[in-house]
Amino acid sequence: MTARAGRARWPWARYALAAALWAGTALGVAALYYSTLLPDTLRLGLCGGFALGMAGAHWLRPVRLRRVARGGLALALVGWYVTDPPRNDRVWAPEYAIPADAWRTGDRVHVAHVRNFRYHSESDPIPAWYDADYDLNGLESVDLVTSYWAGESIAHVFLSFGFAGGRHLAISIETRRQARFPYSAIAGFFHHYELFFVTADERDLIGVRTDIRRERVYLYRLDLSPAVRQRLFLSYVGAIHDIVHHPVWYNTLTDNCTTGILARAGARLRYRLDWRVILSGHTAAMAYDMNLLGPYDPARYPGFAALHAASRITRPPGAQIGPDYSAAIRAGLPVPETPASP
Repeated sequence: MTARAGRARWPWARYALAAALWAGTALGVAALYYSTLLPDTLRLGLCGGFALGMAGAHWLRPVRLRRVARGGLALALVGWYVTDPPRNDRVWAPEYAIPADAWRTGDRVHVAHVRNFRYHSESDPIPAWYDADYDLNGLESVDLVTSYWAGESIAHVFLSFGFAGGRHLAISIETRRQARFPYSAIAGFFHHYELFFVTADERDLIGVRTDIRRERVYLYRLDLSPAVRQRLFLSYVGAIHDIVHHPVWYNTLTDNCTTGILARAGARLRYRLDWRVILSGHTAAMAYDMNLLGPYDPARYPGFAALHAASRITRPPGAQIGPDYSAAIRAGLPVPETPASP
């Protein structure tokens, strides 16, 4: 069979190959556009050069030369992408400028640079950090926090660890944004953000959402045994310490705020291939289905919808973020009816 006859017999194959070619070209252009290459003229020039090279190869003859040209461009792009290293020495946005560090000594965990910003407005923070020690034997609770800013499908998800005496340490897996870039949801699919653990006082990490941005914020108690709570907390401690020395890329699909929690949480809070991992606004519903919340009184909260409605943090008019903030936001929220299961 001649090549012409094969093309006539299988026209769908030509369309599929063309679609794959241009989809790959679009991904390559996006990877270059959202990269961290400097200067910006180089980054934008490579975007245009790659697109023109892939398109211009159409006029090369013979066909083999066209394939070699496009294959060489694709291999060069892939080679650059897989060797593009994450870094800790960029010019960061102020809220990501100083990373926390954490390490264990016996039954105590030392955390350096707990973030504790105050906010005149979202764009006008007052930077502050402090160092603190936490007793592993005093770890009494783990709360799941979900914060919505638009719609019900997407939320930011993070954990807050509660210790004896009413102390809390909130830890959020986020994108580490450079000062020169605005935030972009699309950029998170490419090598644009390093992964960052915002390790903060609740007055900062939750307070900016409830009182400054006025997002819809929900708080649920996770049903974890003391051993699992400690294992989960220590997994965060290890990860926080590791990225200080070995930065990693953030990725919206594979290592985001939700998958990071599930992947690090040990045997019980395990990673699940569930669509709600990506549509993070449904993460709490997934945890409910996995029997990881509460346990709450089923007569009072007969399903997740009732629990969800009751778990929203409501701030009264004129409320201030003060020393009692952690206790204040939990007042009136559902209380587990029994201690966490052993």
